[in-house]
Amino acid sequence: MKLNIKVNEWPAAVFVETERGWQSLQNNGNGIWAAEQMEARTSIQTISREGRSGGRLASNQPQVKITLSAPNQAVLNVRLRWNHAFNQPVQILGDHWERGYGDLGWQGLQPDRALPWYAVVHDGHETTGFGVKTGPAAMCYWLVDAEGISLNADVCSGNVGVELGDRVLDVAVVVQVNSTGGQSAYETTRELCREMCDAPVMPSFPVYGGNNWYYAYGKSSHEQILEDSRFISQLAGNQPNRPFMVIDDCWQLGAGVTGNGGPWIGNRAFPDMRKLAGQMKEEGVRPGIWCRPLLTHEYVPASWILHTKQGHFLDPSHPEVLAYVKEFIGRIHDWGYELIKHDFSTYDLFGQWGMSMRSRPQALPYAFSDRSRTSAEIVLDLYRTIAEAAGDSLVIGCNTIGHLAAGIFAIQRTGDDTSGRSWERTRRMGINTLAFRMPQHGTFFSHDADCVGITSEVPWELNSRWLDILANSGTPLFVSVAPGEATPEQIEALTTAFAVASRPNPTAEPLDWLYNACPAHWRIGGDREVRYDWNGRSALPLTDNETDNWWV
Repeated sequence: MKLNIKVNEWPAAVFVETERGWQSLQNNGNGIWAAEQMEARTSIQTISREGRSGGRLASNQPQVKITLSAPNQAVLNVRLRWNHAFNQPVQILGDHWERGYGDLGWQGLQPDRALPWYAVVHDGHETTGFGVKTGPAAMCYWLVDAEGISLNADVCSGNVGVELGDRVLDVAVVVQVNSTGGQSAYETTRELCREMCDAPVMPSFPVYGGNNWYYAYGKSSHEQILEDSRFISQLAGNQPNRPFMVIDDCWQLGAGVTGNGGPWIGNRAFPDMRKLAGQMKEEGVRPGIWCRPLLTHEYVPASWILHTKQGHFLDPSHPEVLAYVKEFIGRIHDWGYELIKHDFSTYDLFGQWGMSMRSRPQALPYAFSDRSRTSAEIVLDLYRTIAEAAGDSLVIGCNTIGHLAAGIFAIQRTGDDTSGRSWERTRRMGINTLAFRMPQHGTFFSHDADCVGITSEVPWELNSRWLDILANSGTPLFVSVAPGEATPEQIEALTTAFAVASRPNPTAEPLDWLYNACPAHWRIGGDREVRYDWNGRSALPLTDNETDNWWV
């Protein structure tokens, strides 16, 4: 029995939620749905394409473009429904709103499970994937139940409905791919990601190096960073592609203050950020740096502020806030930092982590100052501002929304924090993220599953395997290791890993991901299969002593 799913055709029903509640729109034919001066259009476009994963996918796949006009009402959600009876067992893979939290994986039918951005259905033989193209004007999620499929497009502006006025909103574009010719579920998922993103941005060289967070945890200095830089440079030997050394949270004037915000001008331990970047280059590394763009402890106009829970959380719908972000990101670039990692903006805008969002991304009781644009549009403008200000510096988004960042940022931190204190946390967050976000690598951006935190608190027997799969995955490799504390065995392994990661490598593939949320069976190097023991069967039991949200 074939899956025969079709969401790339006109839906069976369309609903709109205003501030008065949900209502059904009348089908007026030709994809036009209307009620009370509101109109949703679903236009079908046929795009000619050839399968790009071995040429086995059918060409001329229809796409559904969704638009909304509502000149007199504030709209919160648009929902489309396609009827489809699931008469055989299926497994479903969804994405996450932003980072993965160790919970990505295949599951059976669950009608209340929100599947952000895309969903992939596998029946043991065939696979169908469907999603919205990257960069939509809405926060989109799918629901799949035994009788059909729904797409919910959240068009809120903060916690209230968007006020479009005379504007017609291009909500989203729905795409679908179907496996053919024995194509695996992984290949189909990767093809779906490629179909969703028309113009991914990727680094022009493999990215690898050090990050001081998972051994320093916010306690560092100008001199310590130079010591880190010398060590990372030595590990890279004479590789022509030089490693990065990323300064994480510790250098800003607001470091150590609850909320770890700006201003982004250095502090007593970091008195001259331009000089430090130059000295790092002299040590043989590319300078990188971290920031939290929407939180500051400095005085700003009241009109800029979204809320003041732990400092001034800024409202990027205000043009002066975007000008402020552009100014300090541009200053960081001009100092000489070749990689800029920006963090926390999803939490700062939505008031919760992606793992808590489910079907309601927004948890803050605030509207943006500009109610004429959706939250997704406001986020996109923030991302574009950061990318423009960064110039030729690479940009990594962390706690950012990958489906909105695709095509804007070259690198995306795709999972929640790993650890220099708890192997259990690294296993849960890192390996799960690496595996289930791997289809997005090279199709959305370069996929960074986070660091290898090398300390005495994490068993090296297990951590060395995490280092090995990252180095051989074709994705960025960052390590946190204190100079002077690495053992000779660790130094040898790091030198080998850097040599591998400094060169282009085929994208690794998790081979047991259909039934294992922590995949142990991998194809690396294009043709070599490796099995990793992530559990340390002969070791003493481990305790996850690093709780979630400890950094807030």
